[in-house]
Amino acid sequence: MLKKFPGGVWPVMITPFTEKNEVDYEGLAQLVDWYIEQGASGLFAVCQSSEMFFLSREERERAAAFVKRQAKGRVPVIASGHVSDSLDEQLRDIHGMIEQGVDAVILITNRLAKKDATDHTFRKCLEKLLNYIPNETPLGFYECPYPYKRLLSPEILKDCAQSGRFYFLKDTCCDIDLIEKKIEAAQGTPLKIYNANAATLLASLEAGAAGYSGIMCNFHPELYVWLLKNWEQYHELAEEIEDFLSISSLIEKQYYPVNAKYNLILRGLKIGLYTRSQDYRQFTQTNKLEIRQLMTLATIYKKKLRQSIIRLRQEQEP
Repeated sequence: MLKKFPGGVWPVMITPFTEKNEVDYEGLAQLVDWYIEQGASGLFAVCQSSEMFFLSREERERAAAFVKRQAKGRVPVIASGHVSDSLDEQLRDIHGMIEQGVDAVILITNRLAKKDATDHTFRKCLEKLLNYIPNETPLGFYECPYPYKRLLSPEILKDCAQSGRFYFLKDTCCDIDLIEKKIEAAQGTPLKIYNANAATLLASLEAGAAGYSGIMCNFHPELYVWLLKNWEQYHELAEEIEDFLSISSLIEKQYYPVNAKYNLILRGLKIGLYTRSQDYRQFTQTNKLEIRQLMTLATIYKKKLRQSIIRLRQEQEP
């Protein structure tokens, strides 16, 4: 298993379904290739965007194994599927995912303690779980918003990071002050912070975050890839792109993941709108229009970005 995770853009993958409500593996293969072609540094294969709470354990495992094979070593693949309530069932989730050969198994923070539980309870549950997971298995955390969001404190994160067992945090706190404290807590360890929030992304990169792992990778990932690669060299331009990414990310609140699937269809992928977590038939013509308008704006910004880079390079020529 991979023990050094690259910074950059890590899409949270959606799961395409057939009209018969089965996982569409032909569509999933297209998705893997598309994310990588857009410049993804890694893939988060089974997560909330993948509708993991609506997949059986067998479907979660099969999907993770399929993504790993389809990636063909081009990028690392991580997966969760850690969705059960009881410890015994959680261990079945985790060990089943380990067997699929993914590069890291991601633990869902809200599965380790109930909403009103203290950090002490969280620590005890995590310690108990770790006793049954092989030490050589790379792990990560995902502050999944469903069924409730449980954020890691910098203190807990520091202890986990210093254990050397954790390599990835998909951070969903959307609070730059807290993100900075988490980055500081993880310094000098293998654990890297991947921000899921577009509005705080640039500020988090300036603070030392490793990358972006969020919903908008299913809309215009290439703009995030550009930002991650160029924000230091072209900082003023990066600030402008960040403004667009921040405001456009409000589309997350529209009708996700159906809207993402519609966007991907417009991008040329042969998948359907079928989902399990939402009724795709409720996706209105106005919703579709909004996605087309967002795509038009993203195209304008990509063109403007190319033109600005050419101009800046010309200005730098002797």
